[in-house]
Order: sequence, then structure tokens, then C-alpha cells
Amino acid sequence: MKFLSFFLLFCMGPFLQLEGQVTDSVKYKSLNPHDFHLTYLQTDSSILIDVREPFEYKGNRIKGSINIPASGNLDYAADTLNKNYALFLYCTSGFRSSKAAEKLFNKGFHNIYNLEGGITAWRKDRMPVQKGRIRRKRAV
Repeated sequence: MKFLSFFLLFCMGPFLQLEGQVTDSVKYKSLNPHDFHLTYLQTDSSILIDVREPFEYKGNRIKGSINIPASGNLDYAADTLNKNYALFLYCTSGFRSSKAAEKLFNKGFHNIYNLEGGITAWRKDRMPVQKGRIRRKRAV
């Protein structure tokens, strides 16, 4: 019996993670809508990025966000953004933004936040959204 328990511990040890232990694979922080919003408001030098497609962004979005779709322009935008800025990413469900967060981490950004559950969770928690047409400032 001792051998069996030792064998199981030896084989399963690398797959077990102690509670509260943080691994080196953490590249971004996923936050619930309330914490995401609060952290964004408290963070200087931050950018709120919607990684959904433009037609999704036009439907409803978080006020103050910019649209940089994960499907294409994210690599180009990463080259122009200051790496010292905190990036706050969201999509519909949190899946695309988590993939975008990993990509941005690999590009050298290390202060990245992901909206857990995406804008769906945001709206479910009755957080404010903008709807409709995007108003552009006209050049004078």
C-alpha cells in the first residue's frame, strides 16, 4: 500500500498544483466585470481594447474602448502601442480576448487584463454599454 501511494504521488506530483500557487505560465489576469471596471478606472496609462469584429463592436461596446480585431490588426497595433501601458481586453465571451492576451504577452506586454465572460458577463452584471453608430470627430 505504501508503494502504491508513493507511486501515485510520484506520477501525479507534477500535475498537482497547491492552492494559491501561481505558475510561471500566467500571462494575464482574468477579472470579473466589476473588478475589471474598477481596475481599469484606477490604472493610469491604460487602453481598453475590444478584440471583436467591427460589426460586433458597432452593435454594443464598453464606453471608451477602441476596436482592434484579434483576427487581423492586433499584430500591427501591438507594434505601435507603448509596452508600459496596461491593456484591458474583452470580446463576446472571453475566449478571443484570452488568446489575444497571450499573443500580446509574447509581443512584450506584461500588464494585461482580460474581461472574464466577455461583454456577455458585463451586460449580465448590468454594466453600462454604448449602442449604435460610432460617432467620429470631424476635422476642422
